[in-house]
Amino acid sequence: MQYNSLRYPGGKFKAVTFSYDDGPRFDIKLADIMNKNGIKGTFNINGGWIGTSEADWHLRAEDIQKYILDAGHEIAIHGNYHRAPGMVSPCLGIQDMLDCRRKLEETFGIIVKGMAYPDCGIRVLKGNNTYEKIREYALNLGIVYARTLGGDNTEFDLPNDFFAWMPSAYHLNPHVLDMIERFNSLTEDDLLCGQPKLFYLWGHSSEFDQLNNWSLFEQICDKLGGHDDYWYATNMEIYNYIEGYNRLVYSADEQLVFNPNLFPIWFEVDKKMFYVKPGETICLTVEAGK
Repeated sequence: MQYNSLRYPGGKFKAVTFSYDDGPRFDIKLADIMNKNGIKGTFNINGGWIGTSEADWHLRAEDIQKYILDAGHEIAIHGNYHRAPGMVSPCLGIQDMLDCRRKLEETFGIIVKGMAYPDCGIRVLKGNNTYEKIREYALNLGIVYARTLGGDNTEFDLPNDFFAWMPSAYHLNPHVLDMIERFNSLTEDDLLCGQPKLFYLWGHSSEFDQLNNWSLFEQICDKLGGHDDYWYATNMEIYNYIEGYNRLVYSADEQLVFNPNLFPIWFEVDKKMFYVKPGETICLTVEAGK
């Protein structure tokens, strides 16, 4: 065996996910455009601000349920009151994360373990804050991934560290449409050591309303949506699947593979595709000879 590379469900090598912050009412229009193009995403909600602002600028709980959760998207932690963990004491950082998680779980009756760092997140560290300390207490609060900012993942790579998950592009990046064209044009021959690719877009839906440029988002979704060979998933679905792949158990000679997960996993070995069902053990030599 030379290289063993993850493949997304169905053996696909490209995936798309979106991440949108703060829970403004414009998320309803955003989600509708995404739905029409078959795109899934994660909406990062400030628990303390659900339906509390003037003129209902923030989504109400019933809107989040109807237009986001019931439509197949997910919600994630964005701080109860949008406090950047790098800018506040660990006490306040922990409180803001935990209160947000509890509010979302109690309101919607679901388990919420994903997050996008609010405000400047881990990009600015004051006092005795370090990324390692913030990562540790987020992990201890049951959080499993956190999207960060501060650059573009222009190679569309999967994260090495899920607590510093860098998206591909901000939706107002002047080169975003060119980046999508480059992503769309990728072939399996372009993959470095066979590793799959992910286009991860982030932003705030309110910006499209403020700038009166919803047509840009429609263009983005039109270019990224509707590809039969893409996997459209939420942030948590991508995290869970990658972690499932990492949990595969191999024999010492790496010819037997056991899948301990509750879902199937696709992967490629030396340009041969494999599929292992939940609880199944397969022999790579036998499977490759079929």
